[in-house]
Amino acid sequence: MATVTELRYYPVKGCAAVAAAQAELTPAGLAHDRAFMVVDEEGVFRSQRLDPALATVRPTVAEDGRTLTLAATGVEPVSFAVDAEGPRRAVRLFKLPLLGIDQGEEAAGWLSEVLGARSRLVRVPPEHDRVTDGLVPGTSGYADSCAVHMLSRASLERFDELSGVRPMPVDRFRPNVVVDGWSEPHTEDLVRRVEVGGAELAYAKLAIRCAVTLVDQDRGTKAGPEPLRTLARYRRAAAGGVAFGSKFAVLRPGTLRVGDELTVGAWGPSEL
Repeated sequence: MATVTELRYYPVKGCAAVAAAQAELTPAGLAHDRAFMVVDEEGVFRSQRLDPALATVRPTVAEDGRTLTLAATGVEPVSFAVDAEGPRRAVRLFKLPLLGIDQGEEAAGWLSEVLGARSRLVRVPPEHDRVTDGLVPGTSGYADSCAVHMLSRASLERFDELSGVRPMPVDRFRPNVVVDGWSEPHTEDLVRRVEVGGAELAYAKLAIRCAVTLVDQDRGTKAGPEPLRTLARYRRAAAGGVAFGSKFAVLRPGTLRVGDELTVGAWGPSEL
């Protein structure tokens, strides 16, 4: 029996996770996941790839989504009312043109100080209608791609065996749903339909890993060649890059809880 052991959502793209015992799963993923994004003055998104200090920013969003608090070590936290109706501005996520609602000068000033570079904070507008790619299309906020990233404990344990170094913290991979109970590593790659907490998910694609996995999520600094060095030895994807974990689209929303059992309705071959 496989069960959910962790739920994590990331209110601000690239910033620290919020761990939850229960979370609503919307068509765009866990409620509030990647609802906000830090951008530069030209509207291009900031990422831990170039701005690892993002990892040290700890966001807290009110359950109703109306208030956001940002905190970081050595800086006074800031709280502000979320603007969900203001003017839209053009933003860019990789090569994808999107829209965002600017969250004002207080948030911008606070982030600029913490990151050491002029920055703005934007929110997904209500009419956001982005369609994500993969075997089954879906939608998401400002996530890199699909709505839900799933990773199993068995996959993490296999990585630790092969790397021969200290256990790799799960937060390096920034999953939304961590699953335990599958005996074989990378079982999440084979799932095609799964029900959990009244919700249903459909497999979209493998999670291709990038330089963000090299960032120590507590310190906000690069921390050596792992996990990419080890993944390159045994997890090279046919389409390029290295894969670890899988991405899913939401077919049916629901409420997820730690301890929920996963019921797999369809399996498929690995795309590795």
